[in-house]
Amino acid sequence: MNISEKLRSAGLRPTRQRVALASLLFGSGDRHVTAEELHEEAVQADVPVSLATVYNTLNQFTSAHLLREVAIDGTKTYFDTNTSNHYHFYLETAGELVDIPGNGLEVLGLPTPPDGTVVSQIDVIVRLADAPDAP
Repeated sequence: MNISEKLRSAGLRPTRQRVALASLLFGSGDRHVTAEELHEEAVQADVPVSLATVYNTLNQFTSAHLLREVAIDGTKTYFDTNTSNHYHFYLETAGELVDIPGNGLEVLGLPTPPDGTVVSQIDVIVRLADAPDAP
């Protein structure tokens, strides 16, 4: 499926800017990207787009289930092109988000959700710091 078809199937009109940003996002496999990083990639690719448009487009893609939003401490937000149920390592020093391998974590003992609700997704972020130097 090409980018325009992917956008249409998600209920989004394939505008020039959406297609250009989607090509950058989905053109090289699964990845994690911030709005600022995507904006920089767009600038490097000569895509005339503002940072505000990048934010709006990422939020539209997230609402259309093309992306998964991963917030770190409420201060940094990544957008993940892998929308499957999976978990993440956050490398604090590098400021990098990395997928935990599919069978690398088991979540046990979930509470019963309130009446009328179901668990739709579980977000787990394992924060990693550089190990202190050994004596």
